[in-house]
Amino acid sequence: MAQPNLVSLNITEAELAEIKAAIEVLTTKLLPHLKTLSPEERMELPKMGNKTISFVQKTLEHCKENPELVPNYVDVDELAKDLQGVEALRVLYQPLLRITEGISDTMILAGSEAYSTALIFYNSIKYAMKSKIQKAEGIYRDLSARFPGFKKKDDESIGA
Repeated sequence: MAQPNLVSLNITEAELAEIKAAIEVLTTKLLPHLKTLSPEERMELPKMGNKTISFVQKTLEHCKENPELVPNYVDVDELAKDLQGVEALRVLYQPLLRITEGISDTMILAGSEAYSTALIFYNSIKYAMKSKIQKAEGIYRDLSARFPGFKKKDDESIGA
């Protein structure tokens, strides 16, 4: 039974160069405007999502129409800038999210297929070595030294 092949990525060098150039444009033009939060900061901050965006939009309208009711410590201009920033970034976020999730999923799938195939070969080499097939032992030693599984500790390192 053949190994299933669920992904076969074939991006040409020209396509890859164009993609890298597009990423460079995003990095140059967008990244300087973006902020980075720690995991703790992400958890602590109130979040504005699809359900709350209309609330914030309507609040801004009321603030502009009723300035006498706005507390003096609320900066309505900054509220407008923040809302405008969210709206501008939301237009970019969804398509980029689809791309990054697609990249992640494809990397996982391609990596899984590559690793599974490598394990099939590795196990075949172990069997070939046990069957005393020439060259198998050298290949096995080379691969087993790189195998990401648990390594046996040297006697000296035990208890050290």
